[in-house]
Amino acid sequence: MAQNLYGPGVRMGNWNEDIYLEEELMKDFLEKRAKGQLLIQRNRRLKENLLRPMQLSVSEDGYVRCGDKVMLVNPAHAEVEAHLFLGGDLSLCATPDEIKAHLSGELEVPCGLSAAQTRIPVGRNTFTILRADGNATGQVLRYGQDFCLATTGGFEDKMESEALMHNANSTVSSSLKANAKILIYHCGTNRGLAVPRHVFLSTYFGKEAEVAVHTHLDSHRVEKPSNHWMLVTGNPRKGSSAMLDLPKPPAEDPPALEQATDPGAQ
Repeated sequence: MAQNLYGPGVRMGNWNEDIYLEEELMKDFLEKRAKGQLLIQRNRRLKENLLRPMQLSVSEDGYVRCGDKVMLVNPAHAEVEAHLFLGGDLSLCATPDEIKAHLSGELEVPCGLSAAQTRIPVGRNTFTILRADGNATGQVLRYGQDFCLATTGGFEDKMESEALMHNANSTVSSSLKANAKILIYHCGTNRGLAVPRHVFLSTYFGKEAEVAVHTHLDSHRVEKPSNHWMLVTGNPRKGSSAMLDLPKPPAEDPPALEQATDPGAQ
């Protein structure tokens, strides 16, 4: 009975093609790995940048200035149905599309927004305050003044405008205080930026809260806590990254609620 004595080592026919194919696949793999183009490398690079620790701007006089790096935080508040509620301070975060995140090594904007339970400034929740025309860096931001939000997503050499903002109350000309409660409104719809904490999203980084453009009013026609925000600046003390880390005085009067708007929040 005749026996087939040919094998891959003979390099003939289909065996030869299989060997060449394996060599080409290995060569392609090694080239992509050397250039950092493998899917897992792009994915890891994006995640590392989005979670890279960031330094918030420190306000010496208590006011926010154009060019400052801040976090937008929805302060913690009580809720009747606590089991259906994402508690704690929630920071506004850039949330990339999961499919795009796997295919690209960079943050692509515009992208979605969500609110996460974190008080630590990182690439995805640190925003730069810019004037609408991009000029006057260092100028004190005032209520009623147009401004933009921009994010780098942890990529220091890449800044993208995420939202155009302005104040609904144009008659107010006082300076915008850092770490004080404000109302942010969408310019196109004149609706408030809100965090409905009972609506959850499954994001690239896990379970987070949805961010919406809707004004939630109580029976007195006053905006509810889901519409309250703070522009959080850096903490000058060592060992702490944001002003949120400072202990509050035992008897602290609630800050006056001012109005600001966000025309481009998503």
